[in-house]
Amino acid sequence: MSAAELSILIYHRVLARPDPLFPGEVNRALFERQLRLLKRFYTVLPLPVALQRLQDGSLPPRAACITFDDGYADNAEHALPLLQQYGLHATFFIATGYLNGGQMWNDRVIDAVREAPGATLDLRDLGLDCLPLASLAQRRAAIEHVLGKLKYLPFEQRQRLAVDIRRRAGGAMRTMAPAMLTTFQLQRLHAAGMGIGAHTVSHPILAALSDRAARNDIANGKRELEQLLQAPVSLFAYPNGKAGRDYGPAHVAIVKSLGFTAALATDWGVARPGTGLDLFQLPRFTPWDKGRLAFLWRLRQNRRQSPVHAR
Repeated sequence: MSAAELSILIYHRVLARPDPLFPGEVNRALFERQLRLLKRFYTVLPLPVALQRLQDGSLPPRAACITFDDGYADNAEHALPLLQQYGLHATFFIATGYLNGGQMWNDRVIDAVREAPGATLDLRDLGLDCLPLASLAQRRAAIEHVLGKLKYLPFEQRQRLAVDIRRRAGGAMRTMAPAMLTTFQLQRLHAAGMGIGAHTVSHPILAALSDRAARNDIANGKRELEQLLQAPVSLFAYPNGKAGRDYGPAHVAIVKSLGFTAALATDWGVARPGTGLDLFQLPRFTPWDKGRLAFLWRLRQNRRQSPVHAR
């Protein structure tokens, strides 16, 4: 393996405590353990610094960056204090349409299945299935099933079905606390020296939009962040981020034309200097392993992956 390579980690949430419905989700204690391992075995750099050093040939061995996608409130509540405690930097990619109490479609579905009363949730009239919910395992399976069915539907249809599913789960559902960042929390991340990147307004599958609609969603997300922060936003992360499936060459061209300096995907691998480096399709991966050795092994295995680019 090349000594000069950049591992970019993706996180979404850092929960206050383990979630019985999603036992593999990153919580505060697990995130702290992973930060300790990263600080001990890797050189963790701010993403803009790492990208500059990647280009000028000064990247240190086992360089790594930490990123977060979407803009969850727990990024400010739980991730930020730990990053500060360990003297580490992260870049947060924000979908601006969900700031200040918004809810993403997938979280709406998760809340519906989590809180649905009874042993089944009948969604057959919505073109889905009658889902068993008698156990946590069945609820996890139901969530995975519904998210898989909805994920690549047209944006408006997906949003409407998510609302209908939550309504179907019952009017007695408790009100969930807003899960997304407020403007104040976003500005606090920025004031703490963390990086802020764009992630569109509405987090659509860009490949499912017209080029014009995709451009507007990307451009408006950038503009809204710059207005809120009174600072330039030069980094972008593709929603969902799989090359060739979620975005393509047209979207790479749009991102370049809007003045971004780099863009991140979600295909596994590391970025290496040289002719194969594409700053607008940088690979990232999700480190889901709980154990110390498994986490480090996953990082090592990711370094063996070859980047995938949209064609």
